[in-house]
Amino acid sequence: MEAEDDRIDHIESMEVEVKDSSEFSRRRMPSFSRYYKEKPREPQEYSVLQTLLFAYQSLGVVYGDLGTSPLYVFSSINLSNPEEKDILGILSLIFWTLTLIALVKYVFIVLQADDHGEGGTFALYSLICQHVNLQTRITKQNARLESDTNLRFFSQRSTLQSRTKQFLEKSPRAQALVIFIVLFGTCMVIGDGALTPAISVLSAVQGIQQRSSKIDQMGVVLISIAILLVLFLFQSYGSSRVGFAFSPVMILWFGCTSSIGVYNIIKFYPGIFKALSPHYIFVFFDRNQKHGWEVLGAVFLCVTGAEAMFADLGHFTKKSIQIAFSAFIYPALILAYGGQAAYLVKHPESLRSAFYSSIPDPVFWPMFVIATLAAIVASQSLISASFSIIRQSMALGCFPRVTMLHTSKSHEGQVYSPEVNYFLMVACILIVAGFKGGPEIGNAFGVAVVWVMLITTCLMTVVMLTIWDTNVFLVAVFFMVFFSLEGTYMTSLLIKVPQGGWVPFAISVFFLIIMLSWTYGRSKKHEYESKRKMTPSDLSQLISEVQACYVPGVCLFFTDLVNGIPPIVRHYIKNVGALRRITVIITIRTLPIRTVLPDERYFVGKLGPDGMYRCLVQYGYTDVPAMEDDEFIASVMEKIKEQIDRNDELTELESAKVHDVVFVMGRTILRTSKQNGCIERIVINYVYRFLQKNFRSTVSMLGIHPEKLLQVGILYEM
Repeated sequence: MEAEDDRIDHIESMEVEVKDSSEFSRRRMPSFSRYYKEKPREPQEYSVLQTLLFAYQSLGVVYGDLGTSPLYVFSSINLSNPEEKDILGILSLIFWTLTLIALVKYVFIVLQADDHGEGGTFALYSLICQHVNLQTRITKQNARLESDTNLRFFSQRSTLQSRTKQFLEKSPRAQALVIFIVLFGTCMVIGDGALTPAISVLSAVQGIQQRSSKIDQMGVVLISIAILLVLFLFQSYGSSRVGFAFSPVMILWFGCTSSIGVYNIIKFYPGIFKALSPHYIFVFFDRNQKHGWEVLGAVFLCVTGAEAMFADLGHFTKKSIQIAFSAFIYPALILAYGGQAAYLVKHPESLRSAFYSSIPDPVFWPMFVIATLAAIVASQSLISASFSIIRQSMALGCFPRVTMLHTSKSHEGQVYSPEVNYFLMVACILIVAGFKGGPEIGNAFGVAVVWVMLITTCLMTVVMLTIWDTNVFLVAVFFMVFFSLEGTYMTSLLIKVPQGGWVPFAISVFFLIIMLSWTYGRSKKHEYESKRKMTPSDLSQLISEVQACYVPGVCLFFTDLVNGIPPIVRHYIKNVGALRRITVIITIRTLPIRTVLPDERYFVGKLGPDGMYRCLVQYGYTDVPAMEDDEFIASVMEKIKEQIDRNDELTELESAKVHDVVFVMGRTILRTSKQNGCIERIVINYVYRFLQKNFRSTVSMLGIHPEKLLQVGILYEM
């Protein structure tokens, strides 16, 4: 209870009065609110026409990866002399994997766990944080306050105090495990974003070798790299324009592959769909034993891209993604795989080139062009997902600041990051050139996707237990079915780690080092400031000791501390010996919720000396902090007025507003002594400092005008 009281008492030695919405509505709402899309207090609703339009756009962004899997699934299977029962068994495996994982798990279950329209690993983490009071290095700076639960986009807490929830709140190790799983899943999605374009484009371009013996494998690699360069350079136009440009391609792709599938079924094996019976799966394993288990890694490629349905949710809507998959994508994929299987029953020797071999000669070249274009589209889904998940992790303080541009005025989830885009481009080209288009890329691709899906299953189980109040029996069924299914595929893929499967782990380790170092450095900075913070009485005493003078104007000090007065204020007063008439200590909090509405954004209260105020400015992880003009100042001043009860204070405030406003930020340098461990010194003195210097600063993210900014250097000796 004492810890909970400390969190509730979130502004030390001051009173915070939360105004109700009716009183707020009587005041003038500043145009500052234009930065936040959810102006009404109800979630945004879309018409049927808008939903269908989103479903159309999603074809060109979300389903490219999943939709082009027929290019490489059968050709990735290494099976010598396959017979009819083997082909039927493989098709049965593909059908049930696609049905259980893509349709049942993601479309019907996982998409329900959105965080007010946002999806992905961090959205699940955000949802858990809103119901389970996690206290880790990531959440320490943004510890829950009593007022948070009143926010419009803060999900209502579950009334069921389940044992799982109590266990998570009391166990630091369990919380650390949850955080590690979240970060690892995030890193795997980024790795997926580099691997998806590589395998999709290569698989499409390799088809040209069947009709042109003059083009060798190196030629295929060079053509693929050229296509990938164009794709990544096109990203700056945004998901909406990319979707409109690519969606017709995907409609053409699904229409052609399903039509060719129907043609092959009728011509070669009309009874192919008897393979939908699970009986053929048992027959397949009985015939192939251990080799059948090794083939599972290739079969799993049929659901690569299913994770993008959840990761890209913020770019579209839940209903649009569900409609597009259930009504169009799923039937088209079943027909495409069925057609290839029907052809292979009669031509088993063509297993390694199943897609292009099963295409009738008159339409080969048109299908080659369509397949190449569809492969380009396939790359889009995980690239967009990478942008979204980096934005979420950055907003929650888990990733250094990078440029994040909004590419749509009507849908806030559509973002683009040049730095992330160019990293994925370089990584993708290195993968293609390094492996020269070999099977290692498929191995790496499968490993990345299966780990993302396993992590999603684990986090969904936590959501079911702590938030949805789901029956324990149903939770156990969900976990056992999908964890055992995905775990079986994972065991098959682990043997491929030496043959390219190490790539996603290497990418994940790289990003994990960045995330953990950044998180650790921020936590040590917060810990240092918390131990050395001042109380209002300390501040009054300091002002008297240095005989600080007051000058006209407004000064805004920025700090991460929610409680107390940060050391930067002491450092500033001792060295400058002056304060503005109105001094406001600003703390920007990014909450693990989608957005904070403008009328819920500010908490203001008085500190000890006259003219000193504390202000909390709260954002959700999809909000865009912007302070490049005077509207932010006007919003803060309006909230300060609400706390003033004396005419002389009001006169002083109005007088100060006439003069200049200065933003004061600390340029903090952390340094550990030799008494600390070797690893800690490396992380703080080198890795964290490197990230501070080479990634974007808080100043650039907030858009503060340089003429109004004063940065104060301060060294923190750990």
